[in-house]
Amino acid sequence: MKRGIITVLVIILVLGGIAWVLSNNKKENEAKTAVVAQGGGAVSVRTATIKKEAIDLDFGVNGNFEPNQEIKFLSENAGRVNKIYVDEGDRVTKGQILARIDAEIINTDKETAQATLQNAVKDEARYASSFKTGGVTQQQLDQAKLAVANARLRLQSASRKVSDANIKSPINGIVNKRFIEVGAFVNTQGTEMFELVDVSKLKLKVNVNESQVANINIGDRVQIKSNVFPTDNFVGKVTFIAAKADESLNFPIEIQVDNNGKHNIKAGMYGTAIFKFPKQAPALTIPRGSFVGSVSSNQVYVLENGNTAKVRKVIAGRILGENVEILEGLKEGETVITSGQINLVDGSKVAPVK
Repeated sequence: MKRGIITVLVIILVLGGIAWVLSNNKKENEAKTAVVAQGGGAVSVRTATIKKEAIDLDFGVNGNFEPNQEIKFLSENAGRVNKIYVDEGDRVTKGQILARIDAEIINTDKETAQATLQNAVKDEARYASSFKTGGVTQQQLDQAKLAVANARLRLQSASRKVSDANIKSPINGIVNKRFIEVGAFVNTQGTEMFELVDVSKLKLKVNVNESQVANINIGDRVQIKSNVFPTDNFVGKVTFIAAKADESLNFPIEIQVDNNGKHNIKAGMYGTAIFKFPKQAPALTIPRGSFVGSVSSNQVYVLENGNTAKVRKVIAGRILGENVEILEGLKEGETVITSGQINLVDGSKVAPVK
């Protein structure tokens, strides 16, 4: 009996304690709400003092080395391969014979074209003689002349095919891959025969953002570092700057690099382009997070009288990493709010957090 009474008393005490805590919390919340409603609440924010800083435009960006030229050499004539003069890894020069196609059928076509041309020339001579005596008409003579012209074109085409039976390299470079063997048959649909690459010069392809590309020009000299040869210094020249940004809003750039140093860079290796620029005059900058929404909004909150947030329109300049250059709208020594803007309106009371 006593145990039951004690249990009931404990439950009553616990419930009473809970009710007392809830009541106190409610009073405190109501008090805070009343203060905020009366305009006396302050939003906690972080701030930064505006000052002039030296502008450093130097930056580095990574990319991949690619061959200066890369050609997948395709067959132009049908025939059987009867000679191959190079193998993978061989260095070749422009005009060097790489392989030979069996030219028997091609030679036959050329001989036929030559015979056709000879007959056409004879016919033209006979028609010309007969035309003088009135034996043929002007139209018949013109047709004979046209036949000669067509026969010359066929012979020219056949001679070109005979010449193309010797597969010649169109560039100076290295045989990276060979796709044919002696005895293989190639057709006129473009059978892949060789892959040739020129790595005497390489192209380092990199991507830069809009603020970086604005300071780069065709012909600029660029310091290049190779990951596999960190102690070697290479120098490149900007040869291409895209006129349009890609899907990620970056601009592709190509830098030509001479590959004739102590070590030879291989196409496909990683490299770093280091862009250096003259020193810039100090400029007003603020943290990038100071802007309401994004930099493009050109709107920030300025701290006035130590506890009031006021909206200020500004004109932003270059984006310099985590900072943004300010061209107009702010003065050195003023204070901008760098976080907590989502809770602010013009004139809100704030409490800067140290």
